[in-house]
Amino acid sequence: MDEPGIRSALLVWVVLPYVLAGLVAWWRRPESRFGPLMVTAGFATFLSALQWSNQALPYTIGLLFDLLPAVIFLHVFLAFPSGRLERRPEQWLVGVGYFVAVGFQLAKMLLGGGDPNNLAGVVTETAAANTVEDVQLVTLSAVLLTGIVLLVIRRRGPVRPLRPSVALLVDSFALGLVAMAVLLLAGAFAWPSFATIQRIAFGVIGLAPVAFLIGLLNARLARSGVADLLVQLHADPSPAELPGLFARALRDPSLELAYWLPEFGAWADLEGRPVELPAEGSGRAATLVERDGVRLAALIHDPSLNEERELLDAVSAAAGIALENGRLQAELRARLEELRGSRQRVVEAGQEERKRLERNLHDGAQQRLVALALDLRMLERRLGGDPDSRAQIDRMRNEIALSLDELRDIAHGLHPAVVTGHGLEVALESLVAHAPLPVQLNVELDERVDEPVEVAAYYVVSESLANIGKHAQASRATVAVARTDSELVVEIVDDGVGGADTEAGSGLRGLADRVEALDGRLRVWTPHGGGTRVRAELPCE
Repeated sequence: MDEPGIRSALLVWVVLPYVLAGLVAWWRRPESRFGPLMVTAGFATFLSALQWSNQALPYTIGLLFDLLPAVIFLHVFLAFPSGRLERRPEQWLVGVGYFVAVGFQLAKMLLGGGDPNNLAGVVTETAAANTVEDVQLVTLSAVLLTGIVLLVIRRRGPVRPLRPSVALLVDSFALGLVAMAVLLLAGAFAWPSFATIQRIAFGVIGLAPVAFLIGLLNARLARSGVADLLVQLHADPSPAELPGLFARALRDPSLELAYWLPEFGAWADLEGRPVELPAEGSGRAATLVERDGVRLAALIHDPSLNEERELLDAVSAAAGIALENGRLQAELRARLEELRGSRQRVVEAGQEERKRLERNLHDGAQQRLVALALDLRMLERRLGGDPDSRAQIDRMRNEIALSLDELRDIAHGLHPAVVTGHGLEVALESLVAHAPLPVQLNVELDERVDEPVEVAAYYVVSESLANIGKHAQASRATVAVARTDSELVVEIVDDGVGGADTEAGSGLRGLADRVEALDGRLRVWTPHGGGTRVRAELPCE
């Protein structure tokens, strides 16, 4: 940069924004190292500009600081927002950068004794000094390019910033590193357009503190927007609207809400589903919201918001009353979810117990009665022609046959083994064949569904046909079973007198409980004189 005016303007463009932004950040967060780092980057750039002086001492100081600002900028960018290098690769990378920028620079200055303004020159080894400089520039370029990769990973990876202002700042960091890396490569390989590249690089490097100050202004506007949030909360929004309101107030579209359920000792979303608060280093952060010392909820947000505690505290304080309603709703839904699961477990346990009883009856009592019938047949042959004995044996055989029929009916009522063994369609065909009236059966199933769903569908048809036979005075009925994308639909229609009791006496209430335990729905249309229509919708995968 030969023109003094352009040189001075670019120097001011880089130095002042970094010093100013650093002082503001230092004032806002005295405990953070980020502000002092930005101030250091600005002053280091100013010191490196001293090599433009004609005086030996300023020139030597400027020469020593020649490439140090590039590494300090890398340090600033990778240490955002806490001012600390949190990850080991970043620490190693910055350490290598400082070593190359300072150590190689000292070696180059010691070898450059032929320069009269270089007070650190000991020997005049121009070729060696040029070699050291080329290695230094290429190595620092590689360090900066690696830093760009780390920033891209942060921008696109699982810990990426999701707030627009922070994402813009990280992008400006990466752009600044690209500019510095290109500038160093241009110096190493003596590109003819070096002066133009240098001007562009300085212009780009100065964008980062501007983006940082824009982010601070955005945060200030967000804090002033808390008043708007209070007005919106005063309108008593529904719990479902709260995440959107808080996301706008905090300028974080990724914000989520989790409610504390003291009865369960766990966190849950508005639907009552369990939620795990993010662990440290997971790329998300959580801020607890309390009211009168009682934990209500947690705001799950971009971790960069931790640097704006005033904004978080203001939104949390405003959210207390509104979140109480949301917490109660989440607790209610969690209880409903627990009740639904409990009811399903009871149905499944009952189903397993009925299967066990059916198996025991089939393998135990029925088998013994069959064996007893065979023994009577053998005894009858031994008795020969005694009519009294044969008559008594016939009576005993009839009693055994009746007992077997009753046991089969009981076992079939406990659990329809034919459903387990052969599927719903075969079971319904058997059921329709023994119905007390003509029944038209239409089954459209490409494959079997889960056994609990099949059993529930079977009982819906069985109980409905039994009710039709007892109460409907119908001449015919139809049974239709079909599967949609996510439901098994069972429908039974008769042409009887209608007016079925859906609460007691007809078994429909029990069917509804069985269907609802599987998250299904049972509906009954039964106008007087218009027949009855029963429709069950059972979710299935």
